[in-house]
Amino acid sequence: MTNKSVQINGTLTGKNAVQSDVNQPWEQDNQAWWDWYVTLADNSAEKKGELFELQPMPEIDLPSDAAIVEELRTPYELTREHITSFQRDGFVKLSNVLTLGAVIRLRRELIKLLEEAYNTSLDGGMRDRFLSLDMAWLDNPIVREYVLSPRIGKICAGLLSVPSVRLYHDNILSKEPGCGRTPWHYDDHHFPLATDHVVTAWMPAQPIPVGMGPLSFAKPLSVFELVKDIEFNKFDTSYDRRITEVFKHKNVAVENGSFNIGEVSFHHNRSFHTAAANLTNQSRVVLASTYFVDGARVVDQPTMVSGEWKKFIPGVSPGEVAASKMNPVCWPLED
Repeated sequence: MTNKSVQINGTLTGKNAVQSDVNQPWEQDNQAWWDWYVTLADNSAEKKGELFELQPMPEIDLPSDAAIVEELRTPYELTREHITSFQRDGFVKLSNVLTLGAVIRLRRELIKLLEEAYNTSLDGGMRDRFLSLDMAWLDNPIVREYVLSPRIGKICAGLLSVPSVRLYHDNILSKEPGCGRTPWHYDDHHFPLATDHVVTAWMPAQPIPVGMGPLSFAKPLSVFELVKDIEFNKFDTSYDRRITEVFKHKNVAVENGSFNIGEVSFHHNRSFHTAAANLTNQSRVVLASTYFVDGARVVDQPTMVSGEWKKFIPGVSPGEVAASKMNPVCWPLED
């Protein structure tokens, strides 16, 4: 239904701009989706001023392709405490998932791809933007090793307590210097998958101090129940502001600490999370890959909040099993 008194958001086009709800397909590309989505964050409380300088990543001898492959195939020691924490809080931050060399190698690869895609230099060249580049695993063999990593896949299956997981899609995300907050949200809004067995591995390609805008999580997982009746507004910051108000009123705990080098977070599709502004002179580059239980189906009615989901699950219609060629099994290893 079209609402003639609908608000205006200049990043939206077509039906997305004139229809008051979200029950229509996304009509632009993935970067346009992010350009729209960051407008939904309330930045009124954010500090403004000069960006502070960070030390560059250290110069070291980078690991070879073979060493990267070996590292990403080596199982990580996931404990019962890790699994309990994830299932209680909706997220877990795991230390030393990657070595220093693997992080620096990843950062260089991701920055190269972003600079090629946007024809500019990062770390200031795209100031205030939130950049996104998805499905890089299809063409880049190094990124492919990280995205389809048995090490990561096994962690995801273990946290979800399921025997097998598939890839939904990868996403290179770069919060550029000066870019503001990412709005409060949970990924169940975004992934058109009819299951709660979905987890995103959020893999920073550098350490992330608090001033760089690390991912922040509301806990426990059940806090989504507190805000499930708040109506999502695709035109302004009201949804984000209302979530903030409820969490503050209910004294919801928020984990908003820094990320150390090699630390990776894993969050459930119902985990509410946000991220502060990047107040540094460096791009906050992350490889975010999402995995889901094998056998899950596409929901009956995907919305514009799911973005270009047909690109991520091609040839699969609503209600069908999400198992296209773009959704390989990442754990267990196939013979």
